[in-house]
Amino acid sequence: MIAKNQATILWLDEIDKGDVPIVGGKNANLGEMIQNLTKAKSDLFPDERIQVPYGFAVSAHAYRQFIDHNALDKKIHEILAGVDSSDIRQLEEKGQHARQAILGGAFPPEMEAAIIEAYRALAVKLSISVEDLDVAVRSSATAEDLPDASFAGQQETYLNVRGEGELMESIKKAFASLFTNRAISYREDKKFDHFTVALSVVVQKMARSDRGSSGVMFTLDTDSGFKDLILINASWGLGELVVNGTVTPDEYKVFTPTLKKGFPSLISKKIGPKEKKLIYATDGVELTKQVSVSVADRNAFALSDALILKLSKWGVIIADHYRAPMDIEWAYDGQELYIVQARPETVQTKRQGNMLEEFVMTQKGTVLTQGAAVGAKIGQGRAHFINDASQIVEFRKGEVLVTEITDPDWEPIMKMAAAIVTNAGGRTSHAAIVSRELGIPAVVGCGNATEVVTNGMEVTVSCAEGEVGKIYEGLLPFKVNRYDMTGLVPPKTEIKMIAADPELAFTYSFLPHRGVGLAREEFIISNFVKIHPKALLHYDQLKDPAIKAQIDALTHGYANKESYYVEKLSYGIAQLAAAFYPYDVLLRFSDFKSNEYASLIGGKLFEPVEENPMLGWRGASRYYDPEFEKAFALECQAVKRVREEMGLWNLSVMIPFCRTPEEGRKVIDAINRFGLTNRITKEARKNKKSGVPQEGMEIWVMAEIPSNILQVDEFAELFDGFSIGSNDLTQLTLGLDRDSKMIAHVGNEKNPSVMRLIKMLISEAHQKGLKVGICGQGPSDFPDFAEFLVKEGIDSISINPDTVLKANINIKEVEDRIGA
Repeated sequence: MIAKNQATILWLDEIDKGDVPIVGGKNANLGEMIQNLTKAKSDLFPDERIQVPYGFAVSAHAYRQFIDHNALDKKIHEILAGVDSSDIRQLEEKGQHARQAILGGAFPPEMEAAIIEAYRALAVKLSISVEDLDVAVRSSATAEDLPDASFAGQQETYLNVRGEGELMESIKKAFASLFTNRAISYREDKKFDHFTVALSVVVQKMARSDRGSSGVMFTLDTDSGFKDLILINASWGLGELVVNGTVTPDEYKVFTPTLKKGFPSLISKKIGPKEKKLIYATDGVELTKQVSVSVADRNAFALSDALILKLSKWGVIIADHYRAPMDIEWAYDGQELYIVQARPETVQTKRQGNMLEEFVMTQKGTVLTQGAAVGAKIGQGRAHFINDASQIVEFRKGEVLVTEITDPDWEPIMKMAAAIVTNAGGRTSHAAIVSRELGIPAVVGCGNATEVVTNGMEVTVSCAEGEVGKIYEGLLPFKVNRYDMTGLVPPKTEIKMIAADPELAFTYSFLPHRGVGLAREEFIISNFVKIHPKALLHYDQLKDPAIKAQIDALTHGYANKESYYVEKLSYGIAQLAAAFYPYDVLLRFSDFKSNEYASLIGGKLFEPVEENPMLGWRGASRYYDPEFEKAFALECQAVKRVREEMGLWNLSVMIPFCRTPEEGRKVIDAINRFGLTNRITKEARKNKKSGVPQEGMEIWVMAEIPSNILQVDEFAELFDGFSIGSNDLTQLTLGLDRDSKMIAHVGNEKNPSVMRLIKMLISEAHQKGLKVGICGQGPSDFPDFAEFLVKEGIDSISINPDTVLKANINIKEVEDRIGA
């Protein structure tokens, strides 16, 4: 019997993850999954069975035999002698010569016979004729997909390979791809010897995603490193266009802790334009071809919710088996899902856990274009367009690469770029993966970057403002905050965050926190929903065609306009709740003033013109009003969806600007009527532990009007906690217009009247068994005010993310000083 490391052919069910030196990382992982995950039940999801297309590996031993048979070792050594990965022209020339040397070689007769025999045997194993057997031929390097050695697109893949002649030619091309320009450059940079690394090839039954969809899945958030997330990119057709960034795909996020508990916890869906797809060619010349996607399919999600959740469960099973975050490629043939690749994720897993780095724009300017942000950094320099490989020798270190899509052969210049900007692609495209590996910012899927950015223009590329990356005109100033959390001891007083942007939530989750004391719903409505709720509720009565056209563009594909509002709002809320899970996230229902609501699409048609909106129709007074209660019902439906469908029980709600106990009763009645009836019991609230989500929902009230405190006994009978809104409380106690600079000097939250009210609230609320928190920057800005709050026994302090670390340190110092 031939030893495994001497075999030419190894079937996938004969190999496992320990066989990387024999068949490379890609093939070893395919074998590992076939042996361990396609048959055995998962403890996490007993009903799931992962499917992996079957096939065989042409071993690294066979590759070495090919090299020896053609006396290529010495020849390629001579070709690569003195190679300089920074010399693009030289690299191209040497790479081309090395590949041609391999392509000119011949297979040893016994090797060719073994491969053809295995190909015929595969047809028999699959119960199909050899003539009908279509396979994928993928490269698998022996130093590939290791935790410290991975790079996107180093070697080639060939799809829809048919017949023995095409098979042998594709395997030879795969062998040659060990010496692509980017692979040579990468090994030089990583100090890998070119002949220590060998190549194996997998011959695998095609998963016919040309009839369905395909894409990439990561078992963490690729930009922040948040580990309790599945991130999926999906597009129509064969998967190469997603990987290389030719298309901008759909993006889905699934929260895994509640998925494991049985909840369909899909917390975000974004549709991508998906203008092209790769399908089988039928002309007998090419193996595959690109075609345009119909308008209907562009505007449809490439995966159903059920398939997103099924695929996510597979991702969890695979990551659990490997005990590591994974980078996975998948395919859907219109009927069945398949996993076609899986490898360890290599960027975020190397991240230093105790060091946080925050890039902040200190000045904004003209936004030329925007797309999906990759990473959270800022880069700037002169824009340099690259249209094809012939131009890459002109690129200079420190420039901003602007292009339609990046090509794997461009890796040598990508590592010199200050930032990367592409028209097409998503967060799992080649450009995105490489930029993360290199640690440089990239904005992908802009659509029009090569049209609106002038070649040679100075630009600033910001990926530090959420999931939307922006390209600004000019070299704008920015700063970098670095935080070392080594040895941080949190204070007894709970430090929570003020959160608004769901797209930054996963990044902020790494800051030291005890949850979110104020999640602002207004930001989600303004930036994600964008439409006034009554414009959706009364869509059929709208007379303005321009407004209807704006609404139609945003709500395309939704069965009714109200479901758009609920879904968009729920996804924004869900991401905030998921990012800080299992700690409490306290969502403040909408607190727009009438002038702010009017700025939404269609808003002017439904909003009154008030002389003083700050003191007008806002907060609680809207929720039970017949003029607005149906809009408030949509907010309640979104919260119910997040809590009960997605299982994010750590989400509770808060009522802003509730002037009287009578208003409080009306609002709670409305909340109950609109389906949020799962209220926490007083006993459960009393025994509740921080960081342990409970099914019952709390309803807090903002303490921002003196009446909230002067009638604290009555408010305490209605609500589960108080959150001091220090800005409004100061304004209404001192009679200030907080928007007026003319009287800003009169006072702030340190005024004795304001402090007396706060002292009264904390004391009396505690007597009633209720907690009190405060939202605002006062405790961060004024150390003596923070000391006052700690002395009075404040339960939590919620502040903006940029001062959370400072607040933890300062409050701990206060507690130590006063012995709290």
